[in-house]
Amino acid sequence: MTPYDKPPTMLSHGELPYPPGTLVEDTRHDRTGELVGVIEERLKESGKLLSRTAYVRPKGGGIEWDAPLARIRPAEAQP
Repeated sequence: MTPYDKPPTMLSHGELPYPPGTLVEDTRHDRTGELVGVIEERLKESGKLLSRTAYVRPKGGGIEWDAPLARIRPAEAQP
């Protein structure tokens, strides 16, 4: 698939699975931080959800990073 074959999409703020500032673990990057927001990508025509990305900031401040929302969980839930 070339970039020209990709159907038009739109980005929007998504619903947070936990309150803002919740300490979460990013299982993709093996890091812990505070949940800042969620961005959803949807098809323009149908509104079908393509992806949900979480944005996390290190506790105490620093540079945010992103990870698939499915790989974010509350830090308290660690085994």
